[in-house]
Amino acid sequence: MKLVYAIVNSDDTYAVNKGLLKAGIRATKLSSTGGFLMSGNTTFLICCPDEQVELVIEVCKKYSKKRKQFVPSSTIMEPDGAASYPVEVAIGGATIFVTDIERFEKV
Repeated sequence: MKLVYAIVNSDDTYAVNKGLLKAGIRATKLSSTGGFLMSGNTTFLICCPDEQVELVIEVCKKYSKKRKQFVPSSTIMEPDGAASYPVEVAIGGATIFVTDIERFEKV
């Protein structure tokens, strides 16, 4: 058994959740916040057999899109008193961690 942590942008939560359900994969959703842009994310916790891990990753890839967004430079750099200017950054996609599970019970 594996535990897959899939962190996706809040804009993609609905699509990823629907894709997982369509593939017959059950997940627990947690609201989370990214440390870089302090924007909303959703963390999916998915416990699945080893052979289903690639399917979970493919669903997350398919339904979580990367996009570009402009943010104030003060968001990503230490303010030095100068005027803030917009900087383009890539957001979205999915960050996925896969760990071994010793025991899983649904009671």
